Amino acid sequence: MTVKTQIALFDLDHTLIPFDSDHAWGEHTITLGWRDPVDFKRRNHEFFEQYRAGTLDLHQYMRFATEAIRLQGAEKSSAGHASFMQAVVQNGIKQEALALVQGHQQAGHEVVIVTATNEFVTRPIADAFGVSELIAVELARDADGFITGEIHGTPSFREGKVTRVADWLAARQLGWDEVETWFYSDSMNDVPLLEKATHAIATNPEERLRALATERGWRILDLF
Repeated sequence: MTVKTQIALFDLDHTLIPFDSDHAWGEHTITLGWRDPVDFKRRNHEFFEQYRAGTLDLHQYMRFATEAIRLQGAEKSSAGHASFMQAVVQNGIKQEALALVQGHQQAGHEVVIVTATNEFVTRPIADAFGVSELIAVELARDADGFITGEIHGTPSFREGKVTRVADWLAARQLGWDEVETWFYSDSMNDVPLLEKATHAIATNPEERLRALATERGWRILDLF
């Protein structure tokens, strides 16, 4: 009998941390004086509601979300993110979430964070969880290696998460039939990957996902 490779997949926002990291980063750029507070808050909130409703144009949002980074440049952006980690993210990393991730690691499972938030925002957060494998929205870069505001490749959003995880598996000479997967998510946007996973866990689920998980017999986990 072939032993399957065991992989724990985690959404990030509202799943491992009790807030949306992309939205929170945007708010932090206001405190840094990088954005106009009134206009930015309005547009940021509109995009967030579109995400929750499943109507978000991710390419349009990514240009908006990375605008401050592009205007400030690499060095200031890196320093700004470090202050974001200290002021916002560290307080949002709860022991329950850390213990869940570490439990899979201690069981010998490969742990992967799969998020629709971009790599600039999420790489340091994944590192704070002790997770090296991150599937995030990849940002296109110019000849100097700096962010352009466009998306590189398939965004890890909705059905794109299934595609990106399949690509990640293929790079390791693995297919879906050769792995046992757990996927933790709070969002209806992640139903395609929840349906693909061996074990679907609706984690801190929004109301619609809680109802769907109850109907499907998926495990429901309230971390926060």
